[in-house]
Amino acid sequence: MATKNGTELLSRRISRRRLLGTATAVGAAGMLSACGVNTTPEFDLTKPVKGGKLRVGLTGGTSADTVDAHISVNTTDICRQQNMYEGLIARGHDYEVEYRLATSVEPNEDATVWTAKLREGVKFSDGREMTAEDVIASYDRIRDPDDPKTNAAVLSTLDTMHAKGKYEVEFRFSAPNSVFDDPMSHYATSIVPADYDPKKPVGTGPFMLKSFEPALSTVLERNPHYWDGTPHLDEIELLNFNDTDAVINALLSNQVDCVAQIPVSLVEVIEADERMKILNSETGMWLPFTMRVDKAPFDDKRVRQAFRLAIDREQMVNQVLSGYGQVGNDMFGVYDPDYPKQFPQRRRDVEKAKKLLAEAGHPDGLTVELVTAPIQSGTVEAAQVFAQQARDAGIDIKIRRVDTTTFFGDNYLKWDFAQSFWYTRNFAPQADQCLMDNSPFNETNWASEKTNDIVKRIQAETNPEKRKKIIQEGQKQQYDEGGYIIWGFANQVDAYQKYVGGLKEDATGIPLSGFRFRDVWIAQA
Repeated sequence: MATKNGTELLSRRISRRRLLGTATAVGAAGMLSACGVNTTPEFDLTKPVKGGKLRVGLTGGTSADTVDAHISVNTTDICRQQNMYEGLIARGHDYEVEYRLATSVEPNEDATVWTAKLREGVKFSDGREMTAEDVIASYDRIRDPDDPKTNAAVLSTLDTMHAKGKYEVEFRFSAPNSVFDDPMSHYATSIVPADYDPKKPVGTGPFMLKSFEPALSTVLERNPHYWDGTPHLDEIELLNFNDTDAVINALLSNQVDCVAQIPVSLVEVIEADERMKILNSETGMWLPFTMRVDKAPFDDKRVRQAFRLAIDREQMVNQVLSGYGQVGNDMFGVYDPDYPKQFPQRRRDVEKAKKLLAEAGHPDGLTVELVTAPIQSGTVEAAQVFAQQARDAGIDIKIRRVDTTTFFGDNYLKWDFAQSFWYTRNFAPQADQCLMDNSPFNETNWASEKTNDIVKRIQAETNPEKRKKIIQEGQKQQYDEGGYIIWGFANQVDAYQKYVGGLKEDATGIPLSGFRFRDVWIAQA
């Protein structure tokens, strides 16, 4: 276990003083709580309470924020999607598949046809009943060739769809697809009405849109037609803040009831306040460094491997995540049951890194620019720590910090060396999103016929044991040659006021119980 250095400890002390100082300025109650004197009332969290507004503090919003059911880039987009819309199936808190708008989803023997039986009586937020035609229209909208949405890539082999009556849909594929239920459970594969207009969004989720100001705020109100019981809350207000200091101070000064993605270095500070609670979820979320494999110097796999060997993964987890996470091995999908845990754990080897760089034509080391932004809690800190570590291998990393709007602007997916974040996914759907020729987020510009073939073979294989071997073949390719440095998997750590009930640990990596606010309530003293 690496020891935190003095610089980090000093930074934490400064952060503690600044944050507690702000809390003191807004009221003596915060001061007394932070000092260990409990002046807050006790709340009954044993049973839900109806009514009230949940104020949620978020960061990462931009002027490009959207309420579209099938487009998402940042955390605020995902939060709106999770509460306004639903899909046929979803991932539960333990990452197991659970049925939502469908009561069953089953493939035929060779996985060329999937049949979804729909839940009867489900209504959209405008009162209209959801039918098979709406499901077909939703999937057609996602895979529109003239305007493909986030999950279009995973539907590339979907040939035709047919309504088998009012409550049954048949999905026919041009090639076998044994893992169709995985992308079907993604938050960007939601069901909307056949005449859906994102300017006047309608969904089947527990809440519906009341107001929306991109990069600033969103207000959602209870959907009176929600099929799965009445949500406890009257409203949800999503408030966007420019940085983590601002959102944490909003929590401590009671401007918000809960915040997503707190800096883990501040967990002890927030826990010291008797008004607060921490939600710590183990997840498969990863915060990789992205190397463009088509741009020098990263077009040489020896350079990519040298960078992977220059990083101290244990120190990254301990210092960047304060231990709230697990070490990564340059492969994603750690929650995938077929994840190859038997592969040797890659560890820091500075001398080997130098040797690889020399073989690649950089005997005196090299200088690269790393673009970072506060796109997720821990990304900027990870960039700073890696820059320090890489010096030992003769790698001079020049950090270029930009704001989130710039990061996700015109140069998004074009940065030679940058960072990203992904929530929990299994191998095949993750590869569809970032490794295929038609992937919407191909951050490393990976182009490989071998990868394309592997994903097709995974989809075609209905035998679980044979499919496992193909998945591990794909993982091996990324382990040996990939453009990602996957140094760890971060816990999702959030904070909330003591009176907020219903939040649960969630393995998806999506903050605050997967943003499932249908189960949340405001408790009474």
